[in-house]
Amino acid sequence: MADITAADLLAAEKIFGDRLDLARRYVEHLETSGIERGLIGPREIPRLWGRHVLNCAVIESEIAHGSHVADVGSGAGLPGLCLAIARPDLELTLIEPLERRVIWLQEVVDDLGLDNVTVMRTRAELAVGLVKADVVTARAVSALSKLAGLTIPLLDGKGELVAIKGRSAEEEIEKAAKVIRKLGGVQTSVVLCGAELLEEPTTVVKVLVDKPRKSA
Repeated sequence: MADITAADLLAAEKIFGDRLDLARRYVEHLETSGIERGLIGPREIPRLWGRHVLNCAVIESEIAHGSHVADVGSGAGLPGLCLAIARPDLELTLIEPLERRVIWLQEVVDDLGLDNVTVMRTRAELAVGLVKADVVTARAVSALSKLAGLTIPLLDGKGELVAIKGRSAEEEIEKAAKVIRKLGGVQTSVVLCGAELLEEPTTVVKVLVDKPRKSA
């Protein structure tokens, strides 16, 4: 069983509130069928809460109430399912190209009764026009210079990219600056989420997108 430290439990109670039991059930899926089907490595079991679930869930503080969120390369539902559990007010579309992952995600969504989640088996670039999100999220998908092109078009010209990144966030922003501007990014910043809750806060790159409409 994935252990949870006293500090992480306090953070989980704060983030998930009366939906903490749903978060626990999600972690059970991760540590059983998630590992059996190769969605997450067995060595991650001791770190499921701190390094994965809470690391993802704290980014909810950066997402406005009632937003439609598209999670690109959702994989094991990190951060998409974490957000769906923490924030029932959000509408989540999980975009994942691999069938085995899509099947697993749908099984978890059905078991947890998450009525605010849609799972789509497709590539991000093929979802443009099918999904119009207010916010796009991603974790461990690719470098920001490539990720921007996969995610920003899903905003249809207006919204925010909220990408979970590591310590190289500033460097990635520099390399991606030109691409981001071309796609309509007007402001890019690095935000630390969960500093008051987690031992190691989550580093997020936020890109505000406001692309002028072409006149007819």
